[in-house]
Amino acid sequence: MDRLISRRGFALGLGGLAGAAALGRPALAQRGWEPNRPVQFIVPAGTGGGADQMARVIQGIVSKHSLMRQPIVVVNKAGGAGAEGFLEAKSSRGNANMLIITLSNIFTTPMATGVPFSWRDLTPIKMMALDEFVLWVNAQSPWQNVAQFVEAAKQSRLRMGGTGSKQEDQIITAALTRAIGAPFNYVPFRGGGEVAVQLVGRHIDSTVNNPIEAVTHWRSGALRPLCVFDSQRLSGTEKMTETMAWRDIPTAKESGLDVEYLMLRGIMGAPGITAPQIAFYVDLLNRVRETPEWRELMAQGAFNTTTMTGEPFRAWLEREEQRHRSLMQEAGFLAGQS
Repeated sequence: MDRLISRRGFALGLGGLAGAAALGRPALAQRGWEPNRPVQFIVPAGTGGGADQMARVIQGIVSKHSLMRQPIVVVNKAGGAGAEGFLEAKSSRGNANMLIITLSNIFTTPMATGVPFSWRDLTPIKMMALDEFVLWVNAQSPWQNVAQFVEAAKQSRLRMGGTGSKQEDQIITAALTRAIGAPFNYVPFRGGGEVAVQLVGRHIDSTVNNPIEAVTHWRSGALRPLCVFDSQRLSGTEKMTETMAWRDIPTAKESGLDVEYLMLRGIMGAPGITAPQIAFYVDLLNRVRETPEWRELMAQGAFNTTTMTGEPFRAWLEREEQRHRSLMQEAGFLAGQS
């Protein structure tokens, strides 16, 4: 059974007032330690993708609501499927003026490349959300549902675009191949934003992009969602197009494909930072999550709003590392596999 990662949904609420007063407490309370210079926020992925968008939303919220005296500076370090960013953070022991947004390449990149890095080389701070994956096609394509798409894939080898090689998108593509018995021509790109543009231009036939990476093109009528790779439908009921909300997209299993996968959206710090420094960032990110801008991002991107800190987050990372090792091995993506 090609079962990957499942979850339970959480309802999202919109509302609230802009400004620090909306947070229900002083914007700059006395919290002990605070950064003494601008905080570098590393994105181990390309511009325009889900990680980049989330990092820049956090940056904007912190600035708008004056949640921190020092600014956050977003820096993309996508080289080596994110290894560039991870290795820089690993080498910055004790630097509390650095954060890194993590996605599932925190597991897949070292497993696929052999680069000397693991999530244990960083300091887990907070899981902000889990991200969904949707099977997208161009709206001008003839495929109205998964059954039609699968039939086309069996007739001719379709081009599946995705972010990186041997990463989340290609893991899902490998699972699709096992589920339907038909291979795809997987075409890697640097980020989810570029993947969506390539699908809009019909340079590829399909993608398994995150919702936030394709929602603008869906709303414009350029893309069509066929299914979501989750155990149940997305919770969003607000219309994204004239006829569809996120909740109207069927699950893969409803459509005859037993394939599921969600992706981490978390924040980590450099190794060796102190408990007061961790506590500062946990409090900061809690404040971020209370803002209307954050709730809007969660709704627009159909995120699963699960959050964790401390030991529960570390335990989750342990489990997901083991799960990804199994998935990578099954797909033949581990470093050294033929």
